[in-house]
Amino acid sequence: MKRLLAAALALAAPLPAQAQVTDANLAKIKHVLVIYAENRSFDHLYGLFPGANGIANATDEQKIQRGHDGQPLPALTVWRDGKPDARFPMLPNGPFRIDAPPLNRGLDEVLPSPIHAFFHNREQINGGHNDMFVAMSTVGGWAMGYVDGSKLKLWQWATEFTLADNFYMGAFGGSFLNHQYLVCACAPTFPNAPYDIRVTLDTDGHLRKKPDSPPATQGPVQVFVDGRSGQVTSDGYAVNTTQPWYQPSGVAPIPGGDPTLADPKGDPRSGPPLPPQTARTIADTLSAKGVDWAWYSGAWRAAEAEGGKPLEARKVIYKPGEGSPNFQPHHQPLNYYVRFAPGTADRAKYLRDGEDLLAAIADGSLPQVAFYKPAGVNTQHPSYTDLMRGDAHIADLLTRLRANQKLWGETLVIVTYDENGGFWDHAAPPSGEGWGDRWGPGTRIPALLIGPFAKKGHIDHTSYDTGSIIKFLTRRFALEPLPGVRARVGDLTAALSLE
Repeated sequence: MKRLLAAALALAAPLPAQAQVTDANLAKIKHVLVIYAENRSFDHLYGLFPGANGIANATDEQKIQRGHDGQPLPALTVWRDGKPDARFPMLPNGPFRIDAPPLNRGLDEVLPSPIHAFFHNREQINGGHNDMFVAMSTVGGWAMGYVDGSKLKLWQWATEFTLADNFYMGAFGGSFLNHQYLVCACAPTFPNAPYDIRVTLDTDGHLRKKPDSPPATQGPVQVFVDGRSGQVTSDGYAVNTTQPWYQPSGVAPIPGGDPTLADPKGDPRSGPPLPPQTARTIADTLSAKGVDWAWYSGAWRAAEAEGGKPLEARKVIYKPGEGSPNFQPHHQPLNYYVRFAPGTADRAKYLRDGEDLLAAIADGSLPQVAFYKPAGVNTQHPSYTDLMRGDAHIADLLTRLRANQKLWGETLVIVTYDENGGFWDHAAPPSGEGWGDRWGPGTRIPALLIGPFAKKGHIDHTSYDTGSIIKFLTRRFALEPLPGVRARVGDLTAALSLE
């Protein structure tokens, strides 16, 4: 009964409070920089932030994880390759500190990455109860881990400016769909997707469990989804990682074919690439209004050059390890669109390298709107990098921006994460008419608003999701609204002080 009451109260939540910001005051913001990091939930990084809706606010009911039978798990086991991970002890059922006894793992360590996929995340949230994160994870209890984020440089920026503690990833699942949601508030279409990459759900709309799938106490969940199947919904929307048609892509070009394109047949690991997309995006609405903008990507030029070489071993694209930027093609949403195909003027003008962003900050030539995607090694993504390296990288970028006093005085910076990375969070995502749809929102993630226009030392409790960034840009620059942006989410102005 308590769980049902909590869900009902969440559905009855009032409209988000909006600051009284006039369009004339909003025009004081000359530049907006969006920095998109990777795969961390709010409670995972900021659950101990003073005054925020953190882990201390979670009820015992919200902390308890359940098996597929609905019963509380007796304890948490961390799984690795289907077996107990010997690196970690069995833990009590509930959230636990990764960087404290008995684990004592460092924030500079590369640590496990829970599965973060569309149908898994939807089931983990379980109608807002958030009690299936362990049962639907490939790493079991690790999904409940969190850290003392006060050790991070970004925590200090959050303390000085605004931390939004009610900001949700726009779409269920992983990086691929949430990057697409950032630019179009939509899911990409794949109408002719092969049968073997389409998902088939059970009568409850969940992933089908294999007959031999063990209870959550005995092993990770086994479902009829492997590295390829489940990428696309039954009605033709790509929701899990699908590679771009254009290089750089995880699918190499055909030897002797067009070096700028992926092999249309795909490969066994990635499946076929996504057909070029034509949906209207924030890029289209910014350009239509004459707003100067750019999408900056760490290691973009190196990845473009390497992507066109079909027979050479890759050292940049999807290549973790010392000396590699570990460029992630599925983190580049505009590279999926016809408008930005190789050889087009718009690709050359708007898709730029991370080094170009540093130069623009140094000389004050930052566009009116800039999106920045760090290279994989600097994103804080579990399994192939650590928290501290990406934290230092983003903090350095902010410090460089602040050093250019004129540019700093005209800029609002939004630092957020693409998705939760499969990590638990106690807050129920908004739902109901105007709050959600079939794509999300998913789990809560951190979001920081930084700069002279952000409120100082503030925690913003307004309900936001990834589409709020589009909503803010649309209002600030008087753009054509994109239809997928949810009606009732905030537009970020509650976090601003523009008097």
